[in-house]
Amino acid sequence: MGAVAAERYDMTELAHEHVAALAEETGESAFLSTRRGDETVCVLRRDGSFPIRSFVLHEGKRLPLGVASAGLAILSFLPDTFIERYLDAATLENDFGPEHAAPRILERIEATRVAGYSTNPGLIVQGSWGMGSAVFDRAGQPAWALSITGVEHRFSTERRPLLGQLLMRHAHALTQKIQG
Repeated sequence: MGAVAAERYDMTELAHEHVAALAEETGESAFLSTRRGDETVCVLRRDGSFPIRSFVLHEGKRLPLGVASAGLAILSFLPDTFIERYLDAATLENDFGPEHAAPRILERIEATRVAGYSTNPGLIVQGSWGMGSAVFDRAGQPAWALSITGVEHRFSTERRPLLGQLLMRHAHALTQKIQG
């Protein structure tokens, strides 16, 4: 559905102001990723003002659902039947380590559903944190995600709720644009 919706409008154009605002407001690198089957693809990046950056994610980078913060945000709001089938077939633990075993991903899905945003505490590259929030298409399905990445000390316990609220505010505004 995301591919069909993307044909109707250029998502990068719609999302540009939100990605730029996230980078400006947080100082972190901000991104738009789109769902393509069982993966996410980063389609837009904007660096923030903080001088130390995490280069784990860049335009064109593909990652399986559930691995990075964008893919976790999208996966968390897909139907439970899809999540179960996906995790039964996926071999994420083999490629990304024990933190990507199905039970651990399910724990992060539950935390994402409760908070409304995902957190990746350095699970791809130690010290490189990310957070993401799903963006929904006209059918109410999570088809994209806004996310931010940065170095660990910038994602303190005190700061994460503020970052999560900013992500959700921009994801909600972008969803409203899409849904008309």
